[in-house]
Amino acid sequence: MDCVIIYYPMILCNSWSSFMGKRSPRCFPQAGHGLAAMILTLLVCIPTFLADTAYAPEELNYCIDGLNHKKEPGPESDLYKECSPWKHRSCCTFDTTYNAHHSNNHGFNFDHCSHVKIMSERCRRHFIQDLCFYECSPNVGPWVVKVPHKQSKERFFEVPLCQIDCDSWFDACRHDYTCAEIWGRNGFQWKNHTNYCKESSTCRTFEEVYNNNAKNFCEKVWDYSWKVLSDDQPCMRMWFNNSMDNPNDRVAWNYVYNVRNNADSHESAFLICSVISVLPFLYFQSQQNL
Repeated sequence: MDCVIIYYPMILCNSWSSFMGKRSPRCFPQAGHGLAAMILTLLVCIPTFLADTAYAPEELNYCIDGLNHKKEPGPESDLYKECSPWKHRSCCTFDTTYNAHHSNNHGFNFDHCSHVKIMSERCRRHFIQDLCFYECSPNVGPWVVKVPHKQSKERFFEVPLCQIDCDSWFDACRHDYTCAEIWGRNGFQWKNHTNYCKESSTCRTFEEVYNNNAKNFCEKVWDYSWKVLSDDQPCMRMWFNNSMDNPNDRVAWNYVYNVRNNADSHESAFLICSVISVLPFLYFQSQQNL
């Protein structure tokens, strides 16, 4: 009786059959079914698990499709003040960084509670560093998502931020005032391209608004652009000394190579190996029924 042929390496032809004292069917001439299946599974699965993940240069050298961003990262002769660490490879220009310090960039007014208190210089400095990261960083490619905005078509979402940077940011701003928990288009009333507190809102300290919780503040203030991680995990530094290499290069590389791509490849490998492993069982079952 003929059967469906499943191709195993013929060099392994006789081992399982001899051990069981049973000859193979004629469509599988002297094939060592069990041992062949085991070795074939190993030959397929081990390289799949150990193979290097695909190189993804576009994600590791990426500029957001936004209002002020360059098309691709590159060096700048100079960037202004808090944005200067990114001058060796940046998505921003000098003019963008100057405006980040001296104007309401994107029309956003940090002093929306000025009738109570204007933002302190210490707090403002951290928000400017946050803005420099947004405008200049070439490392956010793995976390970019599309948005339906006219000026900016993309944003980053849940970029891993080191707890130490989050704590410093919140400590600098805890006694400053805001009237919205989640900033952006929906947290305020907008008139003449500038944000104002909604009539129903009240200006309170950051400490009150965010329940004296730094993580709560860092993640919510820009609608989950950041995701706070402990410092012993691969996480972004919002700001770094301009004499240093960009430490965020390694974080983006780690995410692309060791986190996301490995997870994807292992999931595919598990599916492939599961299918291969079950084939011998199905074949032997079919032979017992002949």
